[in-house]
Amino acid sequence: MKDKWTRYEYRKRRTRDKLAQRPDGRPRLSVHRSLKRIYAQIIDDRQGSTLAFACSHAKEFKAEKLGKDLAAAKRVGELIARKALAAGVKKVAFDRGAHIYHGRIKALAEAARAAGLEF
Repeated sequence: MKDKWTRYEYRKRRTRDKLAQRPDGRPRLSVHRSLKRIYAQIIDDRQGSTLAFACSHAKEFKAEKLGKDLAAAKRVGELIARKALAAGVKKVAFDRGAHIYHGRIKALAEAARAAGLEF
């Protein structure tokens, strides 16, 4: 049996390949979570560029001292949705990488939906 990290990489690669094959050409909302922070970015794969970026240690949150909890994920979800709408992106494909749709990933996605993004 493959070790845990090899299976994680397989899952991540499978997710990215599946999203790259989508016919509608939507940009993807890629989410990365580390032990201390959560990051989200809107990526246009056709041009190979990042359209919007938000993280839990952005300058917008300096006074709030956000960390790694669900509140931080919700705030990042709201911020990425605001930035995406300002960049003219309304519909995205959600790329959670190899992470399951649970906890901080789910909180970020629901906050982005509530703020106006469509998945």
